[in-house]
Amino acid sequence: MRYGFTTGSCAAAAAKAAAYMLLTGQAKDRITIETPKGIKYDTAILDIRRKENEVSCAVEKDGGDDPDITTGAWVYAKVSYAAPLSCTERETCGESVEQRIRIEGGAGVGRVTRKGLDQPVGNAAINHVPREMIQKEVAEVCKLADYEGGLTVEISVPEGEKLAVRTFNPRLGIVGGISILGTSGIVEPMSNQAILDTIRVELRQRREEGFDYVAVSPGNYGLDFMKKKYGYDLDRSVKCSNFIGETIDMAVELGFRRMLLTGHIGKLIKVAGGIMNTHSREADCRMELLAAFCVREQVEMSQVCRILECVTTQEAIPILQASGKTQQVMDKVAERICYYTENRSGGKMETDCVLYANEFGELAKSRKAEKWFILLEQEQERRI
Repeated sequence: MRYGFTTGSCAAAAAKAAAYMLLTGQAKDRITIETPKGIKYDTAILDIRRKENEVSCAVEKDGGDDPDITTGAWVYAKVSYAAPLSCTERETCGESVEQRIRIEGGAGVGRVTRKGLDQPVGNAAINHVPREMIQKEVAEVCKLADYEGGLTVEISVPEGEKLAVRTFNPRLGIVGGISILGTSGIVEPMSNQAILDTIRVELRQRREEGFDYVAVSPGNYGLDFMKKKYGYDLDRSVKCSNFIGETIDMAVELGFRRMLLTGHIGKLIKVAGGIMNTHSREADCRMELLAAFCVREQVEMSQVCRILECVTTQEAIPILQASGKTQQVMDKVAERICYYTENRSGGKMETDCVLYANEFGELAKSRKAEKWFILLEQEQERRI
């Protein structure tokens, strides 16, 4: 199946091309960027509009063989000269070209109105990885053109507001358009069966290497967390996507005796309720489950009600922290995750878990999780 490229990659490519045309005065009908995944993205540049102090252009979103509602949409970047930094901004931001590349959201790009998302309230819904991609690519052009001044990059998607109705953005409190997303820069199309087949292959390979234990995470954020927090590269282990239950089934079938599950609270809170497929279309009772655990630990009802009104678990964490019972609640969540995962394994595999939230770091870990960190560190040392 053919992979595609994220809206973040499209925005970065369009921004690079617009910056090139603005700073060099030369036309550019194709551009190449490198995605965080390390895969090159070469694309045509469309609807070029050049003025003395700004250039705008577009890239057509290609989702590959993935069923993506944004496929075919045009992602625009308008690059213009920015006003010089004030003394205060210079002290805050520094003098690097990357810091002087200001990224804004235009028409069709949503704006964050609620806490707990990748960007703070009031910001355009352009996530941090796409922002880093845009800065990197535009900075490359600035270096090529020997330009040390500031630039403003405005990303827009003319169809974005209409497309956003078919996404979770309205429910998440992102208004006015779509989000500019992507952690790897590419869209890897996979049917459910293809994902399950991949999980089985990775588990089998690890088992054949002689390991009877395995570290598992639903996705990229879990991999990043474990690497930053504990220095363990989970790319050597298994990414299970939403298929927690099926991954446990396959691990038991292949003879694993222990499993460490690491994930964001927004995913794994569902497992604490016995939900073994964490995709939102299968089940989405995150806030209800979190509220139930709060009630069990005697969090005040006014705070429980506020948690129920939250859109994301990330938004709920500060409310829980204000109750002074974060640890008790999260420890109980971790305990129930282990209960349900071990129940799914039929008692044939011990499981431990680590819970985290992007802004708050580690929230809880099960009682035997510490032993895992020693085990994984020893394994990593053997591989170096």
